[in-house]
Amino acid sequence: MARTRASTPVLAASGETPVTVLPGVGASVAAKLQARGIGSLQDLWLHLPLRYEDRTTLLPIRALKPGLPAQVEGRVEAVERGFRYRPMLRVAVSDGSGGTLVLRFFHFRAAQVAQFTIGTRLRAYGTPRPGQHGLEIVHPSYRVLGEGEEPGLGEALDPVYPAIEGIGPATLRKLIGQALERLPDEAALEVLPPALLAGMTLPSLRQALLTMHRPPADVDLAALAAGTHPVQRRLALEELLAHHLSQRRQRIALQRQRAPALRGRDGLAKALLDALPFRLTAAQRRVFDEIRKDLARAHPMLRLVQGDVGSGKTVVAALAAMLAVERGKQVALAAPTELLAEQHLANLRGWLEPLGVRVAWLAGKVTGKARGKVLEEVASGHAQVVVGTHALMQDNVVFDDLALAIVDEQHRFGVHQRLALRDKGAAAGVVPHQLVMTATPIPRTLAMAAYSDLDVSAIDELPPGRTPVQTSVLSAERRPELVERIRLACAQGRQAYWVCTLIDESDEVVATAAQNTYETLSAQLPELRIGLVHGRMKAAEKQAAMRAFKVAETHLLVATTVIEVGVDVPNASLMIIENAERLGLAQLHQLRGRVGRGAAASSCVLMYQPPLSAMARQRLETMRQTNDGFLIAEKDLELRGPGELLGTRQTGLAAFRIADLARDAALLPAVHALAERLLRESPAVADRVVARWVGGAARYASA
Repeated sequence: MARTRASTPVLAASGETPVTVLPGVGASVAAKLQARGIGSLQDLWLHLPLRYEDRTTLLPIRALKPGLPAQVEGRVEAVERGFRYRPMLRVAVSDGSGGTLVLRFFHFRAAQVAQFTIGTRLRAYGTPRPGQHGLEIVHPSYRVLGEGEEPGLGEALDPVYPAIEGIGPATLRKLIGQALERLPDEAALEVLPPALLAGMTLPSLRQALLTMHRPPADVDLAALAAGTHPVQRRLALEELLAHHLSQRRQRIALQRQRAPALRGRDGLAKALLDALPFRLTAAQRRVFDEIRKDLARAHPMLRLVQGDVGSGKTVVAALAAMLAVERGKQVALAAPTELLAEQHLANLRGWLEPLGVRVAWLAGKVTGKARGKVLEEVASGHAQVVVGTHALMQDNVVFDDLALAIVDEQHRFGVHQRLALRDKGAAAGVVPHQLVMTATPIPRTLAMAAYSDLDVSAIDELPPGRTPVQTSVLSAERRPELVERIRLACAQGRQAYWVCTLIDESDEVVATAAQNTYETLSAQLPELRIGLVHGRMKAAEKQAAMRAFKVAETHLLVATTVIEVGVDVPNASLMIIENAERLGLAQLHQLRGRVGRGAAASSCVLMYQPPLSAMARQRLETMRQTNDGFLIAEKDLELRGPGELLGTRQTGLAAFRIADLARDAALLPAVHALAERLLRESPAVADRVVARWVGGAARYASA
């Protein structure tokens, strides 16, 4: 049987050929592959290695360097079994070069121990690290060599693939190897016209795939490890192009829909501007002008307004709302938490009700007759601006004539929820305009890749009078100093936050930590009135505690990260964030934005529990060095990738096979230019690129 397969040439296959054509892939293996999204040969071609192991050379033991993987060959000098804490096997190997290496095993069988007799020849591969008796490799891969046996060295690097449950590494390598034997020639595999790639000095797709799966021994390993090798750039280019095309298609489909053209008189917007107790910044005026032009068109606006904490996004949204209300239309504003929604409600009622605009409130806690009355007002059109939480998206909420849907902190909503809100205004082929806002500034590279379906505006200027927050980083051992610092600040008429975080995300555990901190601080600071807010309190209790802090009835607020958004207390000038090393940059920046909202000098202390990991150290140092949310967002993208910035429910961008938005940012202008040209000149080619990399995965880019 084997001879028959060997003598029969393997035919090239199309990318859509199912994996079941490969020998050994029955229903069971196919199901395991499918669970990982691998159903075709093309999916196997694009299941790219995570890293490589270099077994093309042998290194003398004395030349080994800690942290650098290597392959060695030598004889067993000593074997030791130990049972301190847990079973352990140590095998000392030397090669005559003047060095000894210890191979350490924690999981082993008796038959394995029997292999390691004194004098046995071994070939082993792994990453050396300092041990008690020199360098050691923990759980190396190895083989026992017979006397006189001289196995050849590898001719290429060995790829290490992302694991697939139920399929061993050797089987996976074999399957991918079989799939590569069916790789079409360059002309059949290449989708992008050569003219498009001219001048980019990138290899063909076939060459890129073969090099990634079977890199030659002389390949630039440093470039591969850094992700900057030309073959990786070629694949990243096409993958970024596929995602961008997918989003552009969604955007084009949205642009074909109609929306109410909100143009003409701007009396309400002008009246609001005249009534405000402050002047708009130049950035706010610029962004409002961009929104006004969008709303005047007869196709749907889809604009993202990003701005740092306190940059004044809400008033820009209120001005946009007035353009709709002026023309007899309705506006919905959705926020992810009741705290944030109530903050918007208070601002909008204060600004708009004096102008005769009816602002309604719809959240989960609005029940019974009160809820029925609000639903009636929304359905009749009497409620002109409706503020709420996820409750706005429920089926029984019916608008009379919704023209503008505003979503704040949009990454906290699921895509389907935002679509549900948009659909509230969809009638007779007309859909509402959409304005989405975020206080988490988005790096330019991320905006170009993840939000290419939106027009992006930035309010990149803080209102005058805001004093930058001074940030310091202190070990938890200095906690007593911080208690005294709070005592002093409150004695001077200021207020303070103490934020509790825990690595366990259970509401119950975090609430307990906050409760314990509240009790400890109450005992240490008996002269202060201290409030408490955490996620397991009833909504009314949270609101009462927040209200008491806002009107300065309490000096100190002990809280969980529930106060991350939506709390505006200008008199609060000190924030302590406990276990700050456990939070991401975006969340730390949001929390810090709760202070520094008045004219007084404000401080934020990031208290950490040593020892710090390298990443935690970088995060805290970034926070100490800058208050610029856009710089912080760039660093967050660099450290953690796009997943957290976008929200896992927002997009599949976090699961790029090879592209890295921080690393491959320089490719994005070329990607955008290629996309425009393909959509204009070769839409069928665009379809093939999207099908290859994105498949049927819906991007919901119009949400």
